[in-house]
Amino acid sequence: MHCQTTGSWGSYMPTTRIPATASTVVVVGDPLERIERLASGNAVVIFSVSSCCMCHAIKRLFCGMGVNPAVIELDQDPRGRDMEKALIRLLGASPAVPVVFIGGKLVGAMDRVMASHINGTLVPLLKQAGALWL
Repeated sequence: MHCQTTGSWGSYMPTTRIPATASTVVVVGDPLERIERLASGNAVVIFSVSSCCMCHAIKRLFCGMGVNPAVIELDQDPRGRDMEKALIRLLGASPAVPVVFIGGKLVGAMDRVMASHINGTLVPLLKQAGALWL
């Protein structure tokens, strides 16, 4: 995920994807372990579906803040369906996307991220994770 700030909100262009390399490949039967491994690989990780408007809004929020999240597009991953089911179990709710991890820790879905942004706790989390320096 690469953010280009061309306006006050910024925009994003997916230019990188986390490849399924030897370091990220996990046993096919354990999507939760794969989620944990991917989530701990970057300061900010967003599990998304490319056609989801809420996912788009979350990506825009982070890019507008100057954060470059790693985005896992579940609809473009061969094991995305299994990971989506695992995210539903992890959150205890459906739909499963968007789901945000900061510093390897689950922040939650859209409602939790927006609540953190509004109450002022999101920026400190991003700074602590090394995703934001200002």
